[in-house]
Amino acid sequence: MSTDGYFIGLMSGTSMDGIDAALVQIKQDSFRLIHSLSHSWPAELTSRLAAATGDNPVDLRELGQLDVLCGELFAGATRHLLTEAEMAATRITAIGSHGQTLFHHPHPPAPFSMQIGDPNTLAERTGITVVADFRRRDMAAGGQGAPLVPAFHQALFRHARRNRVILNIGGIANITVLPAAGDVTGGFDTGPGNCLMDRWIQHHQGLRFDEGGRWAASGQVIEPLLQHFLNDAYFSLNPPKSTGTEYFSESWLRKKLQGFPTAAPEDIQATLLQLTCQSIARAILRWAEDTQEVLVCGGGSHNARLMDDLSQQMRDIPVQPTSRNEKPVDPDWVEAMAFAWLARQTLQHKPGNIPDVTGACRPVVLGGIYPAA
Repeated sequence: MSTDGYFIGLMSGTSMDGIDAALVQIKQDSFRLIHSLSHSWPAELTSRLAAATGDNPVDLRELGQLDVLCGELFAGATRHLLTEAEMAATRITAIGSHGQTLFHHPHPPAPFSMQIGDPNTLAERTGITVVADFRRRDMAAGGQGAPLVPAFHQALFRHARRNRVILNIGGIANITVLPAAGDVTGGFDTGPGNCLMDRWIQHHQGLRFDEGGRWAASGQVIEPLLQHFLNDAYFSLNPPKSTGTEYFSESWLRKKLQGFPTAAPEDIQATLLQLTCQSIARAILRWAEDTQEVLVCGGGSHNARLMDDLSQQMRDIPVQPTSRNEKPVDPDWVEAMAFAWLARQTLQHKPGNIPDVTGACRPVVLGGIYPAA
C-alpha cells in the first residue's frame, strides 16, 4: 500500500464541542491541509456521553450502544468532509480516528485508556481503511498513552535555530518540548485547559464556553483560591504524566470551592483562567527553561484573555498561535492532522509514540488497522 496520499484525521476532545475532521495530503515529510470542518454532536448523544464519563457508572449495554453510535457519527463527519472537499472516498488511503475518550487512567495496577467510536462501523460506513485505538499499545509498553501528538509536532514544527514549546490548549493542556534542530525531549499534560472554565460557564450562564475570556475578564482573581487550586498534587508530579477530565472534573472543582462559599461566579471564572495560565507557564519555565517561543494550538488559542495573561506569565518569551508560524497551520486543526499522520505511521509500521514523552519502555507502532474490505 502506498503511504503517500490523502489521509483523514478525526479528533473529538473532552469538551465534545464537535468532531474535528481534517483532510490532509502527505508527501514524504510535507503536509498540506486540504479541507477541514467541525461536525456537531447531537444534543441527546452528548448528554449520554457526559453521563458516561468520569466517575459516573455506565452499564455494558449503554457502553456498547454509545460505541456504535459514535462510530456512526464519525462516519457522518467523514462523509460530510468528503462532500465539501469534492473528494471520492476511494482516493483516501486511511482514516486516523482518535475516538471519544470516556476515561483515562494511566495508573497501576492496571492502567488503561478508553476511547469509543467503533472503527468497524466507521470502516464499513465509509469504505475507507481505519486506524484507531492509538493509546493502548503505548500503555502496554509502560507508557501513559498520552500525549501522542508530540511526534507530529516534531515533524511539523521543528526549527533549525529556535527552541520551541508547542502548547495545545484543549479541555486539557499539554506541551511538547522541541529543541532547535533536534528531537522532542519531553512533553506532558500540564493540567486543565478549557475544561473547568467551560463547565463553570455552562453551569452559570448556559454557554458552551467563555468566548474570548470576556466573562473571566469581568471578574477578579481570588488569590487564596488560586493557590488552593495550584497546590493540587498533580501540578507537583514529575513527568511523564497525563490526566483528563475524569480528574479535573466538576466534582474536583466543587471540593476545591468548599472553603469559598461567597465567591462570585465571575471571580471564580477569572481564577480558573489564571489556574490554566499559571499551571502552563510554570510547567514550561520549569521543564523547558531554554524555550525561545511558544506556539499555541487548540481552542484555547482563541481565548484572548488567556493568551494575553499567558504572554505576561512567560515574560520575554513570545507566545503566538501556530497560524503565525513560518509554516502557518490553523490552530484548530493541528490535533486532527496529527491523527491523520499517526495513521500513516501505523501503515508504514513506524512508531508513533515518543518514550521520553509517554514513559514507554520503547517506541512502538500504535493502533489497530481495520481494512476497508
